[in-house]
Amino acid sequence: MTTNPEDLPTVGSLKQQARNLRQQLQARNLTLSHSAALEMVARQYGYKDWNTISAKADRPRPNIPQQTLRVGQTLRGSYLGQAFTAELRGLQVFGEGARRRVTLHLEEPVDVVKFDSFSAMRQRISGTIGWDGRSVERTSDGVPQLVLDLPDWSRFT
Repeated sequence: MTTNPEDLPTVGSLKQQARNLRQQLQARNLTLSHSAALEMVARQYGYKDWNTISAKADRPRPNIPQQTLRVGQTLRGSYLGQAFTAELRGLQVFGEGARRRVTLHLEEPVDVVKFDSFSAMRQRISGTIGWDGRSVERTSDGVPQLVLDLPDWSRFT
């Protein structure tokens, strides 16, 4: 049975599942190519191949409000768990708009290192977000690296 596209994880999560599968098999001295692992993940969700599932998983989801962003807009959010206010300086839309690359200039720099004796302050950040304002990229504990607090524009339409 094929999983409903609205219930699919993101493409990034599907790729992570394929990496995890390869690691588990490698721990048992079994070798599997990355492409073969991707194909196996696709079949687990009921799709015939990786290209089909990745196309379905990357579509805009109707149950998630689609947000309008514009360069110059002030946004709030968090980067690596640290709250910020920033100006949107760059915007690139991919495909049907399900993914957008944003470049933000933060009002106050954030420290991107979690180590007491070392700091690396960053005032300009870039990331790829979905319609929900969350990045596909995750920290080691599974939290999105970049989260934007986007207004729900759907109530105005």
